[in-house]
Amino acid sequence: MAETILIETETAGGNCRSYLMAGASYLGILCFVPLLMSRDDEYVYFHAKQGLVLWMWSVLAMFALHLPGIGKWLFGFSSMGVLVLSVVGLASVALRRTWRLPLISHVVALI
Repeated sequence: MAETILIETETAGGNCRSYLMAGASYLGILCFVPLLMSRDDEYVYFHAKQGLVLWMWSVLAMFALHLPGIGKWLFGFSSMGVLVLSVVGLASVALRRTWRLPLISHVVALI
């Protein structure tokens, strides 16, 4: 089993630049850097699209603050969701995997 995982990570392709760009995808507005600079690298582009959807979700969550009553709660839950999914995405990059993040994978498929 350990050999299979090792082989999968070696054949995943990419270099240090690819992993740094993929990691930057989950750091807020920095998702645009790999999205624009690494369109030819499928691994980076996959993570950049997920990072873009997370960034759009966080921007929409800020607009929820203007809703009376429930706005603060909605913003809090959305911010926690974005934070958790960003950490999962960074873990995916650290493990050199391409995990589809729950809740946003359907939106990413449309991009």
